[in-house]
Amino acid sequence: MTSVSSEPRLFRPADLGTLGLIPWMARNEEGDGKTPCLLACSLGDGPGGPEAASAAVTHLLEDIGLTTGAEPVNGTTRPSLKVSLLVIAGQIVLQLPHNISSQVTPPADWLKAVEELGYAYFMFTTRICPSTGPRRPAEGAELAAFAGSPDTTNAAAHVYLPARGLRA
Repeated sequence: MTSVSSEPRLFRPADLGTLGLIPWMARNEEGDGKTPCLLACSLGDGPGGPEAASAAVTHLLEDIGLTTGAEPVNGTTRPSLKVSLLVIAGQIVLQLPHNISSQVTPPADWLKAVEELGYAYFMFTTRICPSTGPRRPAEGAELAAFAGSPDTTNAAAHVYLPARGLRA
């Protein structure tokens, strides 16, 4: 006889491993401009390996109230959303529950576009990012293929995430 545990799963931030952020510009649906996009993904280098990292991302997304493969959430109308994007001094800082944050320096056109629009199109995928070594995501064509793959985008939660700066 098989039994199912009713105990809640414990979230361990360390299981995420290194959280990579990949900023890029995409053509908008109207085709007349560009949209700043940001993909968050684990490198799968946590203590439990890639499977634990993917499960940790799923758990974290559930904590945030997001679902993979669903329609994009309009975070600009959901101030209670438990994920935020801070843009300061040329850096993007993604802030998540459990005191998890990650930052990256995006291209200048990304910063300009997010300043004009006030948001970025954010995806957080459960798919593990290819790596070129400890704490180093793949680069170039391999990274572009990963980020643009339907396997990656279908395994992601999608959010129009407001970009905030520090207030004076």
